[in-house]
Amino acid sequence: MKTLSSPPAGPALRISPLEPLRKQSPLLSNARTPTKKQPWVKSISASASVTFSTPQREKDPKKRVVITGMGVVSVFGNDVDVFYDRLLSGESGIGHIERFDASKFPTRFGGQIRGFSSEGYIDGKNDRRLDDCLRYCLVAGKKALEMADLGGDDISKKIDKERAGVLVGSGMGGLSMFSDSVQALIEKGYRKISPFFVPYTITNMGSALLAMDVGFMGPNYSISTACATSNYCFHSAANHIRRGEADLMIVGGSEAPIVPIGLGGFIACRALSQRNDDPKTASRPWDKDRDGFVMGEGAGVLILECLEHALKRDAPIIAEYLGGAVNCDAYHMTDPRADGLGVSSCIKECLEDAGVSLEEVNYINAHATSTSVGDLAEVNALKKVFKNTSEIKMNGTKSMIGHCLGAAGGLEAVATVKAITSGWLHPTINQFNPEPSVEFDTVANVKKQHEVHVAISNSFGFGGHNSVVAFSAFKP
Repeated sequence: MKTLSSPPAGPALRISPLEPLRKQSPLLSNARTPTKKQPWVKSISASASVTFSTPQREKDPKKRVVITGMGVVSVFGNDVDVFYDRLLSGESGIGHIERFDASKFPTRFGGQIRGFSSEGYIDGKNDRRLDDCLRYCLVAGKKALEMADLGGDDISKKIDKERAGVLVGSGMGGLSMFSDSVQALIEKGYRKISPFFVPYTITNMGSALLAMDVGFMGPNYSISTACATSNYCFHSAANHIRRGEADLMIVGGSEAPIVPIGLGGFIACRALSQRNDDPKTASRPWDKDRDGFVMGEGAGVLILECLEHALKRDAPIIAEYLGGAVNCDAYHMTDPRADGLGVSSCIKECLEDAGVSLEEVNYINAHATSTSVGDLAEVNALKKVFKNTSEIKMNGTKSMIGHCLGAAGGLEAVATVKAITSGWLHPTINQFNPEPSVEFDTVANVKKQHEVHVAISNSFGFGGHNSVVAFSAFKP
């Protein structure tokens, strides 16, 4: 954010229908070791041309990481297929805020979730107490488990819970609980602060509560890197699997920032659109008339699993996580580097980690927040890496659901995987007056059919945090 469902039927292995067109290369034993720096990385400079060592895909089933489940809580509901169908239709989920009186705010709209129900996933007593950030996490996580054929009470019969972990991050944590408790302190004194204030505010509690509910005793924590949070979580969770520390991870991001203090804080940063007269067209990535991002909320969660483990339990394999990378601009709290070096080097490191060549990437789910500086900074960094953009399609999910902060990468990962498995890319809506310098096919306003070979998904956050992850169809 820099700059201002029902579970599948049957236990049989299901292969994603669309496969990459290239042949896999032999494995180098150290090709996916996340701590090993490749020599070419050290020589990068702002003016350097992009170079790659020979790509080497992982072939060891113990180190290959596949996606076996997905779950969402979104402005379009809690069903993955419905979520993507509404994206494909080009529907905007943005509207005027009704949760509180926003009439005195200069921005009065967002991607507010309406009619959310946790029935069947959270018991009534806890549901009344929990911050929405935690509720979204629990529901999305359990829905992802259902899709992975791990719903119900018999999970322990299918997996070793001591080797299953949870890593669901949040950029802002329990913001409603925090705000309400501060107000109680000021108006009524410390005795009126909720005893749940601390546990329901800290960002690690979503992972902890989800683990308690399903009994997963493996790696468990959260990452909070602003709007890059979810991709950081994917990268770290996959490395737990690659290193043999876990067989399976519930991983993603959750966020519930549409409360007065959240809205007011981003208004103070001068980051938000003020297109109050037409909220549905306010989020318009790469359009010349964009005037800031639109706040959103929700949760997006994947089940990442060791291929060997997934095959052994006849899991429904949806797609494959190929690799990822994270780094830092080390430049400014909110602005991206003008030379794009942090983002371009992060993309390159992701492709190296994934064993992917430049030519294989033909779809980018962009960060694309609809900010005046950030959109073009991302495009300029992409053009430093991909010299030929003619075969690449790029879209912006935030044009329809807004910017979900720490959950953005999770929801966009689900959209990316659905693009791979369905063969259809959702449009970037509100493309009225496009920036001519973009030079990518942004799938403007209407969905497009497209066979995805390799997809990358970008997420960047305040503090200069950059993150890129790569996915493809699963090929045995």
